[in-house]
Amino acid sequence: MAQVNANGLEIEYESFGRETDPAVLLIMGFGGQLTLWQTSFCEQLAAKGFRVIRFDNRDVGKSKHFIESGVPDIGALMAALATGAPVDAPYTLDDMAADAAGLLDALGIKQAHIVGASMGGMIAQLVAINHPEKTKSLTSVMSTTGNRTLPPGKPEAMAALMAPPASPGREDRIAASINTWKVLGSPSFAATEAELRMNAERDADRVPYEPTGVARQMAAIVAAQPRNDKLKALKVPALVLHGKDDPIIPSPAGEDTAASIPGAELVIVPGMAHDFTELLTPVYLKHVGDFVQKVEGRA
Repeated sequence: MAQVNANGLEIEYESFGRETDPAVLLIMGFGGQLTLWQTSFCEQLAAKGFRVIRFDNRDVGKSKHFIESGVPDIGALMAALATGAPVDAPYTLDDMAADAAGLLDALGIKQAHIVGASMGGMIAQLVAINHPEKTKSLTSVMSTTGNRTLPPGKPEAMAALMAPPASPGREDRIAASINTWKVLGSPSFAATEAELRMNAERDADRVPYEPTGVARQMAAIVAAQPRNDKLKALKVPALVLHGKDDPIIPSPAGEDTAASIPGAELVIVPGMAHDFTELLTPVYLKHVGDFVQKVEGRA
């Protein structure tokens, strides 16, 4: 792994495959380090003839953390949103999309297939909207347009996603991570206990505990305006991939995303929820891999 200066901040990234191959940029979701993109998925996608790049978003992992920006009051932001009052956040999802575009610039990549999951899908949509010249195709995974009429996630899933560990200690952080992914996990593609613990230990040991970044990322999500109208103007090939059993962003959000992008392909996977497991690697590889190969074939 390495760091570059992109959009004025340090971004941690990792690259798989040959630098001369067409690029695929993977954008992770809320609070997730780049390691949530399964290494097996990255390696196998690279084996299909792509340069695959995964990176830590701002405020997570080894990229720049905006601790000096303070900790937003998410409850107050949600209350403001409910009343139609302006919602102010330390930074926006558009800023995070500019980070992704800046990373491509820093790596000398003129254009890439943009793939984002969950919050990363929101960011990927904004890369396509704000930086169309850098977007060869768009893949939005388990994500949403921000349309506020869509059904919300299950309260128990949202609670698990936002729950802090019992303490900053390593074992409590690991236990909290395992619990979160059990609640968000795919009923037909579940991780084993050993896989859950291995992933939790890996991410706990990768960076020191810094809990304020997720609040700033959540503020960016809350402050974001719906993207439906802007998505309707896109002119890039697009794939929308969503789990039928997603408890955080229910599948109607995927349907709404696909309906908002002209010509978008929609794939709803039964038994898939809101996670990244070894059993899901073939699913992601088939749909994402086949899609970007098809776009390259058309090109």
